[in-house]
Amino acid sequence: MARFWVCVACAGFFLMFLALHSRLCDSPVFRNFAFQIFWRTEEPPYRLDVDWPKHSEYFTGATFCVAVDSLNGLVYVAQRGDNIPKVLVFTEDGYFLRSWNYTVDTPHGIFAASTPYEQSLWITDVGSGSYGHTIKKYNSFGDLVQVLGTPGEKGTSLNPLQFDNPAELYVEDTGDIYIVDGDGGLNNRLIKLSQDFMMLWLRGENGTGPAKFNIPHSVTVDSDGRVWVADRGNKRIQVFDKDTGEWLGAWSNCFTEEGPSSVRFTPDGKYLVIAQLNLSRLLFVAAPPTGDIGDCSVISTIQLADEVLPHLLDISGKTGAIYVAEIGAK
Repeated sequence: MARFWVCVACAGFFLMFLALHSRLCDSPVFRNFAFQIFWRTEEPPYRLDVDWPKHSEYFTGATFCVAVDSLNGLVYVAQRGDNIPKVLVFTEDGYFLRSWNYTVDTPHGIFAASTPYEQSLWITDVGSGSYGHTIKKYNSFGDLVQVLGTPGEKGTSLNPLQFDNPAELYVEDTGDIYIVDGDGGLNNRLIKLSQDFMMLWLRGENGTGPAKFNIPHSVTVDSDGRVWVADRGNKRIQVFDKDTGEWLGAWSNCFTEEGPSSVRFTPDGKYLVIAQLNLSRLLFVAAPPTGDIGDCSVISTIQLADEVLPHLLDISGKTGAIYVAEIGAK
């Protein structure tokens, strides 16, 4: 019996050592191992905020995307439907501020790209109307500032630039723009534009090989200069160098059941949060160290209610709160 309690004490000391070492040395190996142990045995660090928003009656359509402006404490939600406001604006606390509908046909993806000098919102529009197949920049009050693409015309051209069902974009603080173009349309590509909208590089075509896509659906960039693309139809995430567009690797081992529909990093950059639409599930995956993509390692999951269908998500850079746009739950 004494030997048993000695073993238990040693095991407890070892786990505490791992946690302490991960905090002091930030070792990815120790950090991920300790995090898996503690997160799998304790309550997940996220819970459903049933009081957000304060008044849910403003949601009158199908919610397709959400963007968090952490700098100004705002949350933008885009929804689809007839004769309804397409964009709703809330505080991060859940209080409704305003809505607008101008020049938005059928929103798919949304991104808040605010700096101390400018508040801006980008929307990918997959509609068939006069504003469709474009990517549009707005100020926080819904005034149209910039249009990328050929309004109302889908296509594959790069000059002039055309889109066909552009899925999502990510805008860096430098103004560089990463676009995944192809939510089931003619194009299956990843495009990088400069802040003055010049083409920097292009990757992709329809296919299953490296740097080819089947419904590229979501894109994000990490602090190590890597671009992460949710290649939904191919059930994988592909990774590229942000400066050159070079293909760095892919993850597929985590997505045997369902491809990823959305990908974002936690504010500390240590984990990716990935939505799986038809499984109504969020995955928490350990971010790999610099220079090594390796294999996907799921740390934990959050199973959402049946048929809520998480489409795209965003994460607050200040609080770490996750906002999920659920098509099924509206």
